[in-house]
Amino acid sequence: MSERPTESAVEKEQSLYEKRKKLYVRAIDGRFQRWRWFFVLLTQAIYYGLPWLDWNGRQAVLFHLVERKFYLFGWVFWPQDVFFLALILILSAYALFFFTTIAGRLWCGYACPQTVYTEIFMWLEAWIEGDHNARRKLDQQPWSGRKLLVRGTKYAVWVAVSLWTGFTLVMYFTPREELLAELATLSLGPWEWFWTFFYAGFTFLLAGILREQVCKYMCPYARFQGVMFDPDTLIITYDERRGEPRGPRRRGVDPRAVGLGDCVDCGMCVQVCPTGIDIRNGLQYECIGCAACVDACNEVMERIGYPRGLIRYSTENAVTYGWGRAEMLRRVVRPRVLIYGGLLLLFTGLLVYKIATRPDLRVDVLRDRATLAREVAGGWIENVYTLRLMNMTERPRRFEVTVEGIEGVRLARETTVEMPAAATESVVVAVQVPAERVKPGRYDLYFRVQVTGEPKGMAREHATFLVTP
Repeated sequence: MSERPTESAVEKEQSLYEKRKKLYVRAIDGRFQRWRWFFVLLTQAIYYGLPWLDWNGRQAVLFHLVERKFYLFGWVFWPQDVFFLALILILSAYALFFFTTIAGRLWCGYACPQTVYTEIFMWLEAWIEGDHNARRKLDQQPWSGRKLLVRGTKYAVWVAVSLWTGFTLVMYFTPREELLAELATLSLGPWEWFWTFFYAGFTFLLAGILREQVCKYMCPYARFQGVMFDPDTLIITYDERRGEPRGPRRRGVDPRAVGLGDCVDCGMCVQVCPTGIDIRNGLQYECIGCAACVDACNEVMERIGYPRGLIRYSTENAVTYGWGRAEMLRRVVRPRVLIYGGLLLLFTGLLVYKIATRPDLRVDVLRDRATLAREVAGGWIENVYTLRLMNMTERPRRFEVTVEGIEGVRLARETTVEMPAAATESVVVAVQVPAERVKPGRYDLYFRVQVTGEPKGMAREHATFLVTP
């Protein structure tokens, strides 16, 4: 007789996944939470404010896709400057490695967009629905007119914030005045509509609905951060030797007299955690380093008359060996920190050097491939080129084009170009060489472009002059 199956294949598969438990995060005040809100306000002031700043009569920060130019205050970057983007990405990676090795997930806890917008949406939720207990009760109540009004108001505010966030993103890529004029007549282009709603939708979804699920299951950084941690990395830690065994007691009772540690098992550290973990179980990948549990625990310790710091920023070695701040600081300088820091300084210096020495005039030379070489009246051999001039400054300039490199070489006609600020222009020039001075073959040629009135404003670009048999 066959055995009766105790669990179906479907049930086995479903048991691998934990059902989400909605978190009702308790608000807490404290030093670290005030720092978090400082960075929330700082990052959002930068994000929402930069598109409204003007510089030299234009938008200060604008990644103009149509013109293929990136404006960054006094700088104008072109597609040919993609090298700088590569350097910035390398710098960002090494900065993340460097600061994570020293102080853990500070980026996640204080400046990550997911953390910042989740904090904003949670604040709006508490403002409309009430504290954590009021939100829990509202969820448990049956639907009514009041619940529909409160919940609808919350979602309406979230949608408004999300839409403005998406519209602000588009302002970085389309000039502000142009975009606002199109918005007034609802005549935005298809890609402006798409990205406004796309970014708004994901802001609403990630910050309003998914929240901690993004940090726990979607963020790759949560998975590979452990590779950069070591026993001397500063993290949120629970002092188990001091806190255990945990248990409740009356205020003023000496915990050692009743065989207990300093932890009163109040659960405040769990109630204020935005990812819903218990830091007393040790370091977990879900911990974003926001220090809400630190502020909550310090408040409880002060209230019952115990020393602060049962949960604190510390290192694994410091907790194990009882080190103080001085010992921890001495362990900051270690091989992996020196390697990451050295590479960070190297690429930072390279970026600063390349920007400081970046030319303000660029010339690209293209040969006319329809006619490689031809003989013209007067016994001259002629090649035709297209010069693409780029005025990389924000002022009008006049350019004079000459040619050199071959004896007797000249331009068929004198060439000067008037160019507006931050503009490009293509100029067709004919280069002539006396036929008796050259034989069939290839010759090196140089175009010299001089800025009128600027002795140092010069570019010299190589080209090849062909003489056919």
